[in-house]
Amino acid sequence: MDFSRIKMVVTDMDGTLLNSNHEVSHQFYQIFEKLKERNIQFVAASGRQYHSMASKLESVKDDVLFIAENGAMIKRMNKTIMTTPLATKYIQTIINKAHSIADAHPVLCTEHTAFVGNTSDQFLTLLKEYYKEFTVVDDLSAIKEEILKIAIYHFTDSEKHLYPHLQFLENELKVKVSGAHWVDVSDSNAHKGFALEKVMTQHGITADELMVFGDYNNDLEMLQLSNYSYAMANAHPNVKKTAKYETLSNDENGVEFILNQIIQT
Repeated sequence: MDFSRIKMVVTDMDGTLLNSNHEVSHQFYQIFEKLKERNIQFVAASGRQYHSMASKLESVKDDVLFIAENGAMIKRMNKTIMTTPLATKYIQTIINKAHSIADAHPVLCTEHTAFVGNTSDQFLTLLKEYYKEFTVVDDLSAIKEEILKIAIYHFTDSEKHLYPHLQFLENELKVKVSGAHWVDVSDSNAHKGFALEKVMTQHGITADELMVFGDYNNDLEMLQLSNYSYAMANAHPNVKKTAKYETLSNDENGVEFILNQIIQT
């Protein structure tokens, strides 16, 4: 396959660039430098908080464009380029619904931090993997900061135990099963595809010049923008249906496997 026209590479983080231990491979950093030499822009796109994404890519973060919070925010060199916040009128409804679901843990995500209610120590320990900055509060309804999205966690299965209760919001909002345990609720335009379209326009990138990797339902819109879209071997069935190609799993360095072919072109 001819990758000579690729000018931008976009990859999801969890289940895609990160292995099952939430780690970036050493091989990736070697490839990253080769991409940089070829003036190929690298974009990390995730449901994660910006601070968490940047910490995973600490040594190269100043050369990465970040699409964070499932597309609700774009940042570069710690500078915010765009935010797409959640309208205030929906927030209490989402909080109330989340609290009505057994074993559901809502997280209110803002530009600089996240807020979580008094909850189990088990959840707070888990939360540290995805949120480098968060605050525990007594009442989520009292938060006055602009909310980018509300992420809701379920220890068993988000698609079975969260999504059916939140699906009614889809007429007005974006409700995404973003992982095996997460559902994200955000503005209808706060998704990775909308954010990536803005980035593509800003950088003059076409579908033939874009390569995208993903593994879960929150990656669908951005995969549709590229003629070189890849589902991971471990991807959700919806992703495999949407992507044009498939690569190895995240634990087999599937992203690196394809990127190696770019730098050998």
